[in-house]
Amino acid sequence: MCLAVPMTLIERGVDDAGVVELEGVRRAVRLELVPEAVVGDYVIVHAGYAIERLNRDEADARLQLFDRLVAAAEHDLGVPVRLANLPPERA
Repeated sequence: MCLAVPMTLIERGVDDAGVVELEGVRRAVRLELVPEAVVGDYVIVHAGYAIERLNRDEADARLQLFDRLVAAAEHDLGVPVRLANLPPERA
């Protein structure tokens, strides 16, 4: 299963390269699909690409849903789970 996670764009470099962050975890991301994104925007990230730009309210709503999923996983697994702390090949 793949998840497309809302993350904050914290750096925009040259050639549509960027850096996003969630829960203190940073990832390199490609920005070709959201050329209008600026630092501070929330973007949906999937497979190393920002695929959609979100407003703050929508990003918060989606992150709240992920928080509920994390809580359920922690309950089922009995161990702490962090949404953003996945190996790079699985994020």
